Amino acid sequence: MDFKLTEEQEMLKDMCRKFAENELKPKAEEYDRSHEFPWEHVNKLKEMGLMGVVYPEEYNGSAMDYISYAIAVEELSRGCASTGVIVSAHNSLCLSPIYYFGTEEQKKKYLPKLCSGEWIGCFGITEPNAGSDAAGTMATAEFKDGKWIINGTKNFITNGGVADIAVITAVTEKGIGHKGLSFFIVEKGTPGFSVGKSEDKLGICASSTTELVFDNCALSEENLLGKLGEGFKIAMHTLDGGRVGIAAQALGIAQAALDEAVTYAKERKQFNQPLAKFQAIQWMMADMATEIEAARLLVYQAANYMNTGERQKYSKYAAMAKLYASEASHRVTHKAIQIFGGYGYTKDYPVERFYRDARITEIYEGTSEIQRLVIASSLIR
Repeated sequence: MDFKLTEEQEMLKDMCRKFAENELKPKAEEYDRSHEFPWEHVNKLKEMGLMGVVYPEEYNGSAMDYISYAIAVEELSRGCASTGVIVSAHNSLCLSPIYYFGTEEQKKKYLPKLCSGEWIGCFGITEPNAGSDAAGTMATAEFKDGKWIINGTKNFITNGGVADIAVITAVTEKGIGHKGLSFFIVEKGTPGFSVGKSEDKLGICASSTTELVFDNCALSEENLLGKLGEGFKIAMHTLDGGRVGIAAQALGIAQAALDEAVTYAKERKQFNQPLAKFQAIQWMMADMATEIEAARLLVYQAANYMNTGERQKYSKYAAMAKLYASEASHRVTHKAIQIFGGYGYTKDYPVERFYRDARITEIYEGTSEIQRLVIASSLIR
């Protein structure tokens, strides 16, 4: 088994790391405080080809593989976790269902502008009363006079406030649970479609997280994505890719926390010697580094199975990568604050931001509990 990155992957990693170090990291605290969407960063990501990482060149994509995608999200998240999730949600959650389940007409209409970054995309499943339970969706789509009429609300939507395209679920047949769900593509500016409340969050504060409101929003038949009643299938396929992206984001946050902790431990002196000389600190850093490497291997393995298209394997390993990387990130950022001591609890140092940013990775794209259900079901089926 060869764990060596290709020359192209190494070049991508180097490019993203330099961008994160020189462009993202210096501005991350400012964006965290202001809660502003980092347009300056996103505009540069367009030029770097990172708004359509794995999609074919015919749609303005960069035609890279999924390991490259994971590398990009990890490295971006080392500099700014908000920027990392903007890229992840756009690539994994909006482009993916259109690419895999859209008609050729839909692909030609939407993918080129999404892959180039001219348009930003979002994905809406979650509702006030439907989170992990997608079958609890209350938004409805009723076919009347040749139009789909959408009513309902989505919430906690990443990129929601800035998106030009939303890919959303709605109930097209009531009373049959998840079998009655279908997907739709909704364009910004469509009458009856509006952005609701913007969430005031614990972390990833520069990421736009909002409600999407549908009030008799009329869509043409061409806006149905995939087949009628296929919504749950599309959602599960899409979330597998999304989980790899969030696992990579968690990995990047953890790596940033370790980097800061090691630097601080070398410089900070107590009892006339650097913290790094104390065995207790050394053991914490050793545990942090080991967990990060274990998470990275899981993330790359899941991404590799996505490359090969082995659906059952990448579904299980995506869940494993998401579960382990997110919980490892929580533990690593916790230890980073401990190494910094009282300073780590202040906003003078970035580790408190890493701790806040890491927390959401255990929740979105499926909670840790949902990941455990996915993994367990693959073992007992």
